[in-house]
Amino acid sequence: MHSITISHELAAHFKEFMTIDAHTEGEPLRIIVSGYPEIKGATILEKRQYVLENLDVYRKLLMHEPRGHADMYGALITEPVSESADFGVLFLHNEGYSSMCGHGILALVKVMCETATIELHDTPRVIKIDSPAGLITAKAHRDALGKIHASFENVDSWADGLNCSVNVEGFREVNYDIGFGGAYYAYVDADYYKINCGQDNVAQLIDLGRRIKQSIIKTHTLKHPLEDDLSFLYGVIFTSKKVTNPEAHSRHVCIFADGEVDRSPTGTGVSARIALLHARGEVALNTPLMIESIVDGRMIVTARTETDFYGKAAVIPEVSGRSYITGKHLFLLDPDDVFQQGFMLR
Repeated sequence: MHSITISHELAAHFKEFMTIDAHTEGEPLRIIVSGYPEIKGATILEKRQYVLENLDVYRKLLMHEPRGHADMYGALITEPVSESADFGVLFLHNEGYSSMCGHGILALVKVMCETATIELHDTPRVIKIDSPAGLITAKAHRDALGKIHASFENVDSWADGLNCSVNVEGFREVNYDIGFGGAYYAYVDADYYKINCGQDNVAQLIDLGRRIKQSIIKTHTLKHPLEDDLSFLYGVIFTSKKVTNPEAHSRHVCIFADGEVDRSPTGTGVSARIALLHARGEVALNTPLMIESIVDGRMIVTARTETDFYGKAAVIPEVSGRSYITGKHLFLLDPDDVFQQGFMLR
């Protein structure tokens, strides 16, 4: 079989992007290693605004088809902006840029340790990461078999609204809670509305998730205590007690961005969920819960401490999950490519 090579002359014709791909509990993460120009900004939120205004074509290129797909998720590593941070990160998806991403933090830490970008020794390593939602403290360690395990302490997470309701056109009145775990989510009891949270019902989950989200956006104002850039509803999470793993507390199906379906239980989503459960008095501090996903992935979340976040009664959640490297990619952009910003099909 003939080998295919790209000559130096032809390579000079393309713009190159190097990525390492991974997944956490089934949810993909495309880590962009090279290809971006300098990302300007003194804070992570300024950097996010800069890439939105100046470099968004690259997000579309790497997240959308034909190089990605409608449910692709990405991480763009930046220089740290706070004194204690090891690095910063911006998270990308089909619609834009999220404020925090738990599965992304877990995958980033695992990949950096697997590739020895961050060295592990005999004791657990603390890794500080600047995210748009705030400084994240992650931990990594090797077990007796040499396998790497990752976890992180999330930002202050709280119950922002309990026992809310909204009329959803074409469906019915829907009761929901809103929690913040690095992003705002609306939580809907799928069992109460007889919504199947299985893989065979993805189309309905996407449709209802989108409609519920838009209905809430029109009627429920969100105000983050510090950052206006975080004051938006990121997704809808359907919860269910119908689980596959008997050790699981419940199942999450998160519909976020433009109809993306999280394959994992959603790291920021489980953080806000345990804040809601703690606010209701249903879960005590230091009580780990297993939350499973639509593909039977699972995360363990624990409310470690109570805090006061600018008047919000909050908790600091700790989240863990399993991540794996899936590939290394060199993407090429032909300047004559007619689909330089990609496209999305559902």
